[in-house]
Amino acid sequence: MGGAVGLIKERGCDIAGAKLIRPHFVRERRVSSARASNATETLVGDPSLKEKNPFPGKPEADVVVIGSGIGGLCCAGLLARYQQDVLVLESHDLPGGAAHSFDIKGYKFDSGPSLFSGFQSRGLQANPLAQVLDALGESVPCVSYDSWMVYLPECEFLSRIGPTEFLKIYMFAEWYKPGCSLEYPLHGSGGVVDALVRGMRKFGGRLALGNHVDKIVVENGRATGVKLRSGQFVRAKKAVVSNASMWDTLNMLPTEVIPRSYEEGIRKTPQCDSFMHLHLGFDAQDIPEDLGIHHIVVNDWSRGVDADQNVVLISVPSVMSKDLAPPGKHVLHAYTPGTEPFGLWEGLDRRSPEYKRLKEERSEVMWNAVERALGPGFSRDRCEVRLVGTPLTHQRFLRRNRGTYGPAIQAGQATFPGHATPIPQLFCCGDSTFPGIGVPAVAASGAIVANSLVSVPEHMQLLDAVGI
Repeated sequence: MGGAVGLIKERGCDIAGAKLIRPHFVRERRVSSARASNATETLVGDPSLKEKNPFPGKPEADVVVIGSGIGGLCCAGLLARYQQDVLVLESHDLPGGAAHSFDIKGYKFDSGPSLFSGFQSRGLQANPLAQVLDALGESVPCVSYDSWMVYLPECEFLSRIGPTEFLKIYMFAEWYKPGCSLEYPLHGSGGVVDALVRGMRKFGGRLALGNHVDKIVVENGRATGVKLRSGQFVRAKKAVVSNASMWDTLNMLPTEVIPRSYEEGIRKTPQCDSFMHLHLGFDAQDIPEDLGIHHIVVNDWSRGVDADQNVVLISVPSVMSKDLAPPGKHVLHAYTPGTEPFGLWEGLDRRSPEYKRLKEERSEVMWNAVERALGPGFSRDRCEVRLVGTPLTHQRFLRRNRGTYGPAIQAGQATFPGHATPIPQLFCCGDSTFPGIGVPAVAASGAIVANSLVSVPEHMQLLDAVGI
């Protein structure tokens, strides 16, 4: 990988995933530019549609990237910057993977990450995603804040980011480092995705939406391209990079070419649980004017933060970014953070009464948390948009095996897999690979793969160009 470390080093905020928490009472709102109808399913678009969007150019590229998540887009953007012919194939009709945004009735919803940090740093201390944006000559306007609201059974309090003993006791010390602040992209996570797509296209990279990769093609022992659901073959002259999970990547490979030890290792890797999501669009009348962007609700402190139905995270980004909702309205995203067991949902028909009943039952904890965070001025009946997502939603729309958040690999006990595979010319990036789960980590994984596919002099030249 040569000098790959230059574009993967994370800022000191040690937040394992951008999906994990949220804040309140914004003491200061510093805007900066970081370089670089009631539906029932949360993630809009229909991934089951046959390919209707022909990809630009010929059905071949130097590198074919499967999936347009943050990791895949970072990899593709840097490869385009390295003057490689790169083509990203995305099953969905929106880019971004688990970080995509969608619009319903003028409400712009984040589907996943809403906790970010390190965008405003430069050089080695920057968030890896900010480093990639730098390399692509793109910027993302952000607002900074340093607190969120916390609700416990006994009380509620405003929490600031810092190393105090109070936070260590009550707010899980591993989520903090001294001197950190948080940031929110003013146009949501979709603004980050848009910047990555712009940067990739600026250097000649291609993105093909609505093109579902069905199989990875292996010829003479090497990955040579992919086969789309439509049956079309897309050739990869140098490499195929999968931004899918390790389990979904395995399922795209011909069984006869997979080494048994590799398959067994993946099958035995434990998976994080999935999510419940609640997306709401509602009237801001009677909602406190000083409402903060992020809130965390803990129902039973003794059960721990990883117990199912115990912790709910809530984001109301329209308090900072007014363009995310119509005038006088708010947009809200609540979810249970990777604690929803897939087994409860396995085998259910999404159209069945049982599925609808379970969805109503398992979403109630999020409704209760929202009511506590927003106060008596909030009413369920006044929600113009109300969307509930389940592990089956994750599995179907995001192609996440069992709706998982990623491998359940604990720090210090094991390491995340590397990016090369036993199949020559097949590489992986994203939350199934080193350095792990979360926006900074998946951005770093994409950068590592891109850097490993070019020469060391090319990589060093890019580091010099972006001042690292």
